[in-house]
Amino acid sequence: MSVRVLAVGKKHESWVSDGISRYEKRLRKPFDCHWQLLPHSSREGDAARAEESERILAKLDRDAFVVLLDERGRNVDSPALAATLRGAFDAGRAVTVIIGGAYGVSDQVRSRADFVWSLSKLVFPHQLVRLILAEQLYRAQEIAAGRPYHHV
Repeated sequence: MSVRVLAVGKKHESWVSDGISRYEKRLRKPFDCHWQLLPHSSREGDAARAEESERILAKLDRDAFVVLLDERGRNVDSPALAATLRGAFDAGRAVTVIIGGAYGVSDQVRSRADFVWSLSKLVFPHQLVRLILAEQLYRAQEIAAGRPYHHV
C-alpha cells in the first residue's frame, strides 16, 4: 500500500521536483507517494472539466480511499490528516489523492471522494500544491509514528 497522486497537468517544474524529492526520500510505506500526471484537456471550461474528470475516474481503483484536494473541502489540521490517512491504511485501503485541473472536477469525481480536503481558503498554483502535498504526507507519516517533526 502507498499513496498514489493523480494530478492533472504538466510534469513537475524543476524547483517543485527538487522539493518533492526532498520529502519522497523520507517517505516510507504506506505513506510513500507515487505520482501519475494526467494531461490537461485542450478544451476550456465545462468541457475541459468533464474530459479531465473522465480521465481521473478511469484511473481510480474501486476500493481506494479517495482524497480530493479542493479549496471548498474540509480544512483540517495535520494531526487530523494523519489520523484520516492512518485510518484508511488500517482498513486496508490504498489512498489516492486527486489534484484536478484548472477548471476543477465534475460532481461525479467529487461524489466518489471519501474525503474532500482543503489546504486553505486561498487558491494555490498546482505546482505549489504538489509540493505542499508532499510535505504534508511526510508530516502525516511522522505524526502517525509519534516522531517529533510536528510540534503542537
